[in-house]
Amino acid sequence: MSVGTINVDDSSDECFTAPIRVAFLDNEEYEFLLEDYIDDSSKEDFHKAINNFINLDKSVLNDVSEFVYQYYLKTLNYLSPEDDWYIEIEKPKDVWQFVQFGCEPVASRRDEDNRIYISFACNCDWEREHGLQLVFKDGSYINKLGGYDGHLTNSDAFGDESLEDVIYK
Repeated sequence: MSVGTINVDDSSDECFTAPIRVAFLDNEEYEFLLEDYIDDSSKEDFHKAINNFINLDKSVLNDVSEFVYQYYLKTLNYLSPEDDWYIEIEKPKDVWQFVQFGCEPVASRRDEDNRIYISFACNCDWEREHGLQLVFKDGSYINKLGGYDGHLTNSDAFGDESLEDVIYK
């Protein structure tokens, strides 16, 4: 299972895929950054996760709309109607109208479970500083979302193993 050409930036040893179409993102093309890919002994895990990710349909977003809406509502608590970032979103399904998907999904292996996660940083109109991070376990489903913090799970973000399967906290 290949993801096509892998390009290596010789100055940084960073690896990128050639542009790949992503079904659930209106078939837009994205280059994936592959963290620590060169020295990874199971490169096929990266390929599998990326293939899972690129073949997802829009239901992957619909399934977490309520969680993204909760994130929006939490952020709204810190804003007033006079703030530039203040917007009103009436229903969970409407949150995606205010999200701009990032340009570079990042695939990386998590040491704690040896799985590949794809982290996707997005901009969102209601939180311009931290945006929206979507993390896809094995590239198959969203296992974590919220403001961008670089963590791959909420258990990592909060140092609490009981949050391993919590999508939004």
